[in-house]
Amino acid sequence: MNYLLIFIGSGLGGVLRFLMSTSIQRLANGWIFPLGTFSVNMLGCLIIGFLARLSESRGLFQGDTRLFLFVGILGGFTTFSSFGYESFQLLRDGEYLYGFLNAAGQVVLGLLCVWLGFILAALL
Repeated sequence: MNYLLIFIGSGLGGVLRFLMSTSIQRLANGWIFPLGTFSVNMLGCLIIGFLARLSESRGLFQGDTRLFLFVGILGGFTTFSSFGYESFQLLRDGEYLYGFLNAAGQVVLGLLCVWLGFILAALL
């Protein structure tokens, strides 16, 4: 049942990401900056922070509901929200080194992995 909830939620989140990102990019009228993706990522971070606080302080969104919303919908909408939340949790818990390593490491290594993927594909 967990997999089904995540499957349905991530499908909904992916469709929402596509609709929002393309709409905002179209409104940006040819601006080269990826404003659509940027907006989706920031909104996803805002929403996961908001829902996580409600979950912690009021006991909302437990079990299946949490999986559907956090992993499914927000995971399909943007995994950047999970990255932001996990980095925030580390910093909030006083794990500053791990928080900054996670944030900087994922950005820098992520870009390096994209570059490496391009290099590897060029070898084919």
